[in-house]
Amino acid sequence: MATEDINETLLEQGYNENCPGCRIDRHKLLQQGVPYKEVFTIWVVVLASALPISSLFPFLYFMVRDFHIAEEEEDISYYAGYVGSTFLLGRALTSVFWGRVADRYGRKVVIIFGTFAIVVFNTLFGLSVNLWMAIGTRFLLGSLNGLLGPIKAYASEFVRREYQALALATVSTAWGAGLIIGPALGGFFAQPADKFSVFSQESIFGRFPYFLPCLIISLVALVVGITCFWLPETLHMPEFHKVPRQDSLEKLESAYGSDRKEVMINTMKTDSSESLYKNWPLMSSILVYCVFSLHDIAYQEIFSLWAVSPRKLGGLNFSTDGVGKVLAFSGLGLLVFQLFLFPLLERRFGFLIVTRVSGFACIPLLTSYPYIALLSGVTLTVLLTCASVLKNILSVSITTGIFILQNRAVDQHQRGAANGISMTAMSFFKAIGPAGGGALLSWAQSRQDAAFLPGNQIVFFILNVVEAIGIALTFEPFLVLR
Repeated sequence: MATEDINETLLEQGYNENCPGCRIDRHKLLQQGVPYKEVFTIWVVVLASALPISSLFPFLYFMVRDFHIAEEEEDISYYAGYVGSTFLLGRALTSVFWGRVADRYGRKVVIIFGTFAIVVFNTLFGLSVNLWMAIGTRFLLGSLNGLLGPIKAYASEFVRREYQALALATVSTAWGAGLIIGPALGGFFAQPADKFSVFSQESIFGRFPYFLPCLIISLVALVVGITCFWLPETLHMPEFHKVPRQDSLEKLESAYGSDRKEVMINTMKTDSSESLYKNWPLMSSILVYCVFSLHDIAYQEIFSLWAVSPRKLGGLNFSTDGVGKVLAFSGLGLLVFQLFLFPLLERRFGFLIVTRVSGFACIPLLTSYPYIALLSGVTLTVLLTCASVLKNILSVSITTGIFILQNRAVDQHQRGAANGISMTAMSFFKAIGPAGGGALLSWAQSRQDAAFLPGNQIVFFILNVVEAIGIALTFEPFLVLR
């Protein structure tokens, strides 16, 4: 359709140049080919917001040890779990609020505010001098960084419908990459005075050995936060619209289908007339998301703590640098898979089949971890890296499928709130994960000679039970598609 025809039709349909949602709709109608620029923008924003979530895991064991709060070595993992959980607890308490703010004032304001919250509180976390300062700064970081819910709504609105799967896959890819690159940065740059001659023990990086990785992530967030001021808003603002005539709506539907007609009708609504809590396609997908998220965050906490634990406790005795290398390779493999292979698999088999198969494949993979730990040297590093790459690919494939389910379960005027509810529920489950994972690993390390599933075997067995529950919930009658 020619540009003049598009402009004329949009004007007939109630198009308002002052409405940011209308401008985005016009932009989407003029889009030609795959929207690489839009997808890259989403990827960068999500990556910056995901980096601090798990960046502390490789050095958290040593940070808690340096606080001198644990009486026994086995107790370090226990206290580390609480530090890991506070971010997610803070996010759980505020995600619905940020979702409603995004539905009322726009996605952009929440994205900018959340990005700058990372700059402030992630920096302060790196300067923590005791356990309570670490817990407090992580809690505030989680409470004020509410953009991960709205960014999923933003991604589904920023591109045409045929590219929504790609945009949401980008969110999960960037999120997954952030959860891997973040720990890689934490592992590489923690304790820099002990690793790099350029830093002295008397410098700020010597006195605060875990400050450098936090500072690097905060600087990335600062750059991204500044560039976010140029992001377009995607929300239709009701104050710029009058109720369209019925004949205009009929023309709209004939020109572009029922999707845009529905969007325009929804812009007239300032409040939802339908309860999201009665939307079972949404609520069932959120519960599935929560179970898999609990599994993923517990795995990430356990993996990092297990890798750096001493051999006598069943660990691998890796350094923070060694964990960083494993996670860096995992991030590279994940990026390649999500950009080139996942879209092909999703189009060929559908996102639900990909989600289920990925879940099933995780179970034998995790079962192999205690046996991989019996190896040593290069063989251990290579097999552990391959297993880590595969595990993260499977986890992000599951997450992408659930993102698509959630955003297709609601219309635009409820999408921010829906993702806020999703983030709240998921964050409560994820808040359990690090604390539960740390306590579970601490308990497992104290039973190396048990008759039933000794040592780390019980840890990965319980992770597999949670994974199996998540898989079961992806089938009818529990999971309902809209």
